[in-house]
Amino acid sequence: MSRHAQQLRDHDINPCVAETDASRKCMDDNNYKKDMCTAYFLKYKSCRKFWHDIMMQRRRNGVRPEMPSAEERKKMLESMGKPY
Repeated sequence: MSRHAQQLRDHDINPCVAETDASRKCMDDNNYKKDMCTAYFLKYKSCRKFWHDIMMQRRRNGVRPEMPSAEERKKMLESMGKPY
């Protein structure tokens, strides 16, 4: 597996691994008919937008690292409920 592929599977780097997996599974289960998986795609897109906005806010505030760790993200989601 390439380094880039490993990073995409790393929960500390990619906050939307579960949504990615769900989208791929839906595509596999539905013979790659995209219209059958629209809800999964929207959930993935919402996840990416949510964490991108968090990352941009942290960058503006000078917080490092810009992307919270997987443990931090879990606590954030528990405190606010899953927003996507």
